Amino acid sequence: MTDRKKKAVVLLSGGIDSTTTLAIAQKMGFTTYALSFRYGQRHEVELEAALRIAQHFNIAEHLILDIDLRLIGGSALTGNIDVPKSRSVEQMGKDIPVTYVPARNTIFLSYALAWAEVIGSFDIFIGVNALDYSGYPDCRKEYIAAYEKMANLATKAGVEGHQKLTIHTPLIEMSKADIIRKGIELGVDYSLTHSCYDPSAAGLACGECDSCLLRLKGFRDAGVSDPGRYKV
Repeated sequence: MTDRKKKAVVLLSGGIDSTTTLAIAQKMGFTTYALSFRYGQRHEVELEAALRIAQHFNIAEHLILDIDLRLIGGSALTGNIDVPKSRSVEQMGKDIPVTYVPARNTIFLSYALAWAEVIGSFDIFIGVNALDYSGYPDCRKEYIAAYEKMANLATKAGVEGHQKLTIHTPLIEMSKADIIRKGIELGVDYSLTHSCYDPSAAGLACGECDSCLLRLKGFRDAGVSDPGRYKV
């Protein structure tokens, strides 16, 4: 029965957005294949979260790929650059922050596209968000539309006209609070997730980086307690 379902590749970072996106994909009836990356990020806590989430959702397969973006650098997440702390929401949205990893979503989507071709999937899910997105340029609708167009020119199935590949962005116009409410509606256990850019050695969230502050604001606006573990 299950193998007759349509397959979807879901980019899974271990955070709120990707976990909610995974839940949505499963609710839509897809057999889900999760893709995570060990890309030289500052910590492995998010990958530990991704492993927990993949197991919890009983996905068909979870692939973790190794790519070392530290060799390129240019980001506080992959290089020797301090992670910004204690910024206001207005400051976060003013400029592209140093936590932006150059071309990360383009790289991740390309791997997802390759895996989708191999497993016979025409659906990729990514948890990008154009509202609470910290100013990242590769989280915008225009970018996703452009990538989807390119993907359908670049694949065997697209060229042969068998079926059009779709990149699903179910969260793209949702606030963080709306995302959390949607996840709770779908039964997501957010205690499994991790959002912090700069956690402690014990895996505790700093509570001060942009990602932590957006997460805390999202739970506060949703009227729900954040089950995350924080240093402060």
